[in-house]
Amino acid sequence: MRILFLDLDTLRADHLGCYGYHRKTSPTIDWIASRGVRFENYYCSDAPCLPSRAALMTGRFGIHNGIVGHGGTAADLRLEGASRDFQDRCARANWPAMLKRAGFHTVTVSPFAERHGAWWFYAGFLEMYNPGKGGGESAEDVTPLARNWLKQHGHRDNWFLHVNYWDPHTPYRAPADFGNPFAADPIPDWLTPEVLEKHRQMVGPHCARELAMYDNRRWPDYPRYLGEIRNMEELKFHLDGYDCGIRYMDQHLGALLETLDELKVLEETAIIVTADHGENQGELGIYAEHATADIPTCRLPMIIRWPGGLSGKVDPGFHYNLDWPPTLAALIGQPAHPSWDGKSYADTIMKGADTGRKELVLSQCAHVCQRSVRFGPWLYLRTYHDGYHLFPEEMLFQVEQDPHEQQNLADRYPDVCGQARGILSRWHAEMMASMNYEEDPLWIVLREGGPAHARGRLKQYCEYLKKTGRGWAIEELKRRHPREFNE
Repeated sequence: MRILFLDLDTLRADHLGCYGYHRKTSPTIDWIASRGVRFENYYCSDAPCLPSRAALMTGRFGIHNGIVGHGGTAADLRLEGASRDFQDRCARANWPAMLKRAGFHTVTVSPFAERHGAWWFYAGFLEMYNPGKGGGESAEDVTPLARNWLKQHGHRDNWFLHVNYWDPHTPYRAPADFGNPFAADPIPDWLTPEVLEKHRQMVGPHCARELAMYDNRRWPDYPRYLGEIRNMEELKFHLDGYDCGIRYMDQHLGALLETLDELKVLEETAIIVTADHGENQGELGIYAEHATADIPTCRLPMIIRWPGGLSGKVDPGFHYNLDWPPTLAALIGQPAHPSWDGKSYADTIMKGADTGRKELVLSQCAHVCQRSVRFGPWLYLRTYHDGYHLFPEEMLFQVEQDPHEQQNLADRYPDVCGQARGILSRWHAEMMASMNYEEDPLWIVLREGGPAHARGRLKQYCEYLKKTGRGWAIEELKRRHPREFNE
């Protein structure tokens, strides 16, 4: 058995052709999808980068494993304390360790552990290749390492190769000589001049006037990435930059498949295509950031081409990324670890069975503190810290009719909000009752000063708001975040 796991950072599902995108961003990924199972409603339980991969690798919700943010206590796995054995839980429960025990030679090509100080990420891998740029890698830094390993070892049996690409992540680093394959392609039609002007009046990191997070600085080494979006021409330039990152990466994925084909093992190799999170591109007024617990940030592509599995299947069910460990265990005939929170969807891959969940609870505590509920046709968001975006406490969106989250229906449908609050409350009670820790890490984030990317920045940001004609927001920001002004 050979398994290639393609971990594609910041990849929005709906910017891929196989998910209905109108631009040809992903011919290689589309080819894989046509020969496997594509999951339509697949979400990370905890966003963004660090919490998502912590949930994926440990098989546990952030509220259980402790990682819900990008800094402070909530960026570390929970201490096991007196129950810790000679080795920690990761050595037993992370699914690469399961693969190793099952006889797989496990390999990763990724800078992720170094980028986030997440050394537990290596648990279970026998070989680790770090391209060395801390997430600043372009595909040309990653592909040679993966291809060289495949050329030397790919003909053998029982290997697992995890390859991590970063090209869709800001600052949209496709090289200049790649050009712009989308120069003649229109942008999504929901992004109109009126919508852009509305977004330019909004406040918060990574809004249209502060793509650099808290101001409009440019990055000279990355000409595809703007400091702000002033007009529709710049909006197209910005979106072209993101899509070029996807297409450039997809081209390199094709090179990996070519290598497998040269080794005559392509057809018998399982291929998994997924991401850690997506990217808001105008939704909630945010551009070029994975900052919320909504659909553009939390929805992931998940495509599985498994030898003996179904081909061309589209599954509409609700699934978490942490459902992958028990799914993989079932596919290779291993027992699921008792600590995992996931639910196997192996029968969907092999038989087309409906294994989806009734609802999902999604979390974000790195840029804002939010929890959301995805159920039926709805997305409900509850905001505990707005990350300086002035979000209302509750938001409700009808996903199919409003996929880009432009109309908050919370006031119109209080009964639906009540239903969502009930789901969230029951989930929280279940999570707290099923762990040996007394505190929800979301409350730890709030106690320690708020989300890491919104901590200690407000005074400086208010000066920028004055300069850009949005001083009206300062008093409300002071009211919501008095601690920031009193320190």
